[in-house]
Amino acid sequence: MNTQTRPSALWVAYGSRGVVGMIRRLDGRYTVTMAGADAELGAYPTMEIAKSALHAHLGPGADWPTFREH
Repeated sequence: MNTQTRPSALWVAYGSRGVVGMIRRLDGRYTVTMAGADAELGAYPTMEIAKSALHAHLGPGADWPTFREH
């Protein structure tokens, strides 16, 4: 088993019109930044909570985005 972990990772969230945001893992936290934003939305303890926060900021009726690790 590989016990090495990357110090950070990046997932890009894609909606029906392209990139809508990203989630970056660093030091055990998941930081959400919306596309085009100058500031981070927030940092969350789990990936699932970060995904939910990103989705919530897309607005009412928005489809769940596709997350791809880069």
